[in-house]
Amino acid sequence: MSDNQSFETNDGTLLNVDGTGAGAPVIFLHGLCGDARQTEEVFPKEAGFRRITIEARGHGRSQPGNPECFSIATFAEDVASYIEAHVSTPVVLGGISMGAAISLRLAVKRPDLVKALVLARPAWLTEPAPENMAPNADVGRLLRERAPEAAKEAFLTGSTGQRLAAEAPDNLASLLGFFSRMPHDVTAALLTAISSDGPGVAEAEVRRISVPTLVIGHDRDVIHPLGYARHLAEEIPGARFVKITSKAESRSNYIADFRKAMGDFLKDLKDQGPERQ
Repeated sequence: MSDNQSFETNDGTLLNVDGTGAGAPVIFLHGLCGDARQTEEVFPKEAGFRRITIEARGHGRSQPGNPECFSIATFAEDVASYIEAHVSTPVVLGGISMGAAISLRLAVKRPDLVKALVLARPAWLTEPAPENMAPNADVGRLLRERAPEAAKEAFLTGSTGQRLAAEAPDNLASLLGFFSRMPHDVTAALLTAISSDGPGVAEAEVRRISVPTLVIGHDRDVIHPLGYARHLAEEIPGARFVKITSKAESRSNYIADFRKAMGDFLKDLKDQGPERQ
């Protein structure tokens, strides 16, 4: 069972913070238009760590605040503020997709906060608006232009929807869910803003990350290319790369593989002792 608390950002936006488990904290962040259920599902239950997920503005139970503030940089600032106020630093930090981009930014910009890093299914390297995020941008544009059902039908019958149906059915299922995500205007704003954004870091800065790092990826995923995960694992010195079963192949195996990869990484951190974490 999870517990929830509110955290007020510097501009007065209330964010929901969801936690489960006991032990040293792991700040583990969800993806675009996701929430704490996404991180809870794959977090290793017997790791001996406490999962803490700060639901980003406009996600889960968090307030959206001003949509003009939707950005990876703002979301990262919110996470940093929470860590500074509520957690002994440095901390194990990680996330899925957008959460990985936020974590990568903080590992570069605020290395004082981070002692270990988990980048799962990254959808960005360093550049903004990567081509793989175009399907999310398309959904955001359609939601702004049409009623949800008409927007969904246009996406399904369009070239992007047809391609995803053939190549990445799990991506398609996630995107179709966005058409019923409420409120529609917030969903459209999030998809539009974040798809055109990036972590705001340089390749040279990524190569200077010096903390233990786990990178998780899988194939049959257009939005989270396996090549992105491999590239980040190659760029970050000493990073551990784990390829897991794709959700398109088996959701249960995906969850089991994810939990094992992260559980093994956290166990190794614990075995190393605090002086090496």
